[in-house]
Amino acid sequence: MRALGIDVGGTFTDAVLVVDGKVRTVKVPTAARQEESVVAAAAALGIDGVDRFTHGTTIATNALLERRGARTTFVTTAGFEHLLHLRRQTRAHLYRPCAEHAPPLVPLDRCIGVRGRIGPAGELVPLELDSLPELDAEAVAVCLLFAFRDTEHEETLAAEIRSRYPSAHVVASREVAPEFREYERASTTVVDAYLGPVLAGYLGALSDACRKSGLQEPLVMRSSGGVTTLDEAATHAAFALLSGPAAGVVGAARIAALAGFDNALSFDMGGTSTDVCAVVDGVARREHERDVGGFPIRLPTLAVHTVGAGGGSIVWLDEGGAIRVGPESAGATPGPACYGRGGVRATVTDANLVLGRLPKSLPGGIELDTKAATTALGELDPEAVLDVVNAEMVRALRVVSVEQGLDPRDFALVAFGGAGPLHGCALAEELGMATVLVPAAAGVLSALGLVAADERRDFVRSYVIALEDAGELPGQGEADIRYAGQSFELTVPLGAGLAERFHEAHAHRYGYADHDRALELVAVRTAEVRPAPPVLVEGPMYAARGPQALALEGATAWIPAGWSGETDSHGTLVLRQTP
Repeated sequence: MRALGIDVGGTFTDAVLVVDGKVRTVKVPTAARQEESVVAAAAALGIDGVDRFTHGTTIATNALLERRGARTTFVTTAGFEHLLHLRRQTRAHLYRPCAEHAPPLVPLDRCIGVRGRIGPAGELVPLELDSLPELDAEAVAVCLLFAFRDTEHEETLAAEIRSRYPSAHVVASREVAPEFREYERASTTVVDAYLGPVLAGYLGALSDACRKSGLQEPLVMRSSGGVTTLDEAATHAAFALLSGPAAGVVGAARIAALAGFDNALSFDMGGTSTDVCAVVDGVARREHERDVGGFPIRLPTLAVHTVGAGGGSIVWLDEGGAIRVGPESAGATPGPACYGRGGVRATVTDANLVLGRLPKSLPGGIELDTKAATTALGELDPEAVLDVVNAEMVRALRVVSVEQGLDPRDFALVAFGGAGPLHGCALAEELGMATVLVPAAAGVLSALGLVAADERRDFVRSYVIALEDAGELPGQGEADIRYAGQSFELTVPLGAGLAERFHEAHAHRYGYADHDRALELVAVRTAEVRPAPPVLVEGPMYAARGPQALALEGATAWIPAGWSGETDSHGTLVLRQTP
């Protein structure tokens, strides 16, 4: 079995080739045209044909955060043209009344209402296609009232728009988020349409580049932790918003399972950001709605929390003279000052180098300049810089553990990414965690996660009816359930004893359960999964005792005093505090 995974990050592009359990890795700097980085990484591995090629990208995420999407029009039921601008009644920030929400992706003059009305029980007013005006847009998002329950009007309207504007990228809400809650459904549809031409353009260029270089067309990682075909990924870009971070979580869950740990916190620190996620009972936690760039996205995703703290994060002083780190990053060009590529601002990598925790050279042919790092830091204390960035990452780990009712002391910390193993032990000490797992391929674990990812397609069906009236439900999957009259629901696994398990989940989350109150089924979520071919990973055997800097594949681990460990049979370094 020859499996290739390539993950494109903001600073480096990582590639992993697994052949009969043997792992080969490579890192190359990410180019402005990311498809060139993919081909370069594959070429650096000297690949001559593979059985499976999977790919992760941050193209969609970056386009949304930087607002570089397509010129988009929003088409909705007449009278609801202000939906994207009215949002919900919630504040942008609970304790900052003057804080503003992110501006909508579609300005009000491109929010169009069409006459016709569907109600909870069916059609109220016939759809009038002649009320659709001329549209000037590269992408069109269609979201009609109650389309999650009756799709007739929305299907007809979307077909009409596609007929009139064959070159436009048209997305209907029923195709991406067929669920109730009008604003969240509309927001998801708009994001999907807005990003569609951008991601489709990149994936088309990637397909051409792969074909010219002799590579097969890749599968693409989705936010839910599974991979899908390139064509499907190009059709609905919102499903790939967390493509890169999701791959890292898949890889971390795999490493933890091989090391014998069912519960783990995934800690991925790269050049630009840090991504964390909890793995409980061997399964990465998922969520069905999250905020990205200020916009609610109601799609299945791994519960990844991201902060702007990476090896390339820039160190600066605020008006009070306090040290701050990030979210601005030096990226790959010019990179940290120690890269010797013209960077003059201090970064976390510079602080680690000055403290002697990095080798003289990094993968990708980067020679580190200690003098340049010292000059950039100036009077800044490198230890204080690391204390600040560690505090930021501890807060992120608490978000996915303590704030979710999970005790981090019951978990192992999987530290990976180019900078993760440098900080893993310090974070574990702060959280009271006893074990840190450092994979042999720590610097490229996201690419390894791509190799190990299943093919996955998620489905959702809205109900919003009494649970007792729902009839027969699937045997596997999840159900969104709430007490009648509640505004929000809890997600519990399908199967026998569904009602009782909801009461237990409610008591665990809120401290009480009302067994006499009627239950309402909001939605049922299922997934079609095709398991990935088995991937066995081997690695070198060695022991380590702190204080020690240890060079790994694409990363460096710092083992502080009081920590020691040795590798397991899969090459994962299992570190524990020494008595």
